[in-house]
Amino acid sequence: MTFRLLNLIVIGALVFAAAYVYRIKYDSTVQAERLAKIRGEVRRMRDTIAALRAEWSELDNPARIETLAKRHLPLKPISPMQFDSLGQLPERPLQFIKPNETDPIGAIIEHIEESTATTGGIPQAAAPQEADTGATVAPAATPED
Repeated sequence: MTFRLLNLIVIGALVFAAAYVYRIKYDSTVQAERLAKIRGEVRRMRDTIAALRAEWSELDNPARIETLAKRHLPLKPISPMQFDSLGQLPERPLQFIKPNETDPIGAIIEHIEESTATTGGIPQAAAPQEADTGATVAPAATPED
């Protein structure tokens, strides 16, 4: 009787072990399929990145930009009469900004940093330093041509 009970326990253990091995095999197959899917997705992403880089280099071509600038911008060649010495320029009066007002140059610089991140430009210099009086100097408005 004990011999039959021992045989039944061994057979049950073998069935349990076979089921456990089958489960492990099934899980590893699922993981292998998932890995293959992820590798394929990574490969497609790398191909997409390579295509976008190629397109960017084509769009960033200086000859193409020059052609577009000539076609769409009303630019004229620079004449020697357009240059003058700095001594000939009129003096601009200093305009002080009150301490509670926002700094217009600082606001421009903050927006430039945001726009250069999307265009790939070079970041601009930091905001201007405050004067000893606690106010910053702002440039006078230039007349529009």
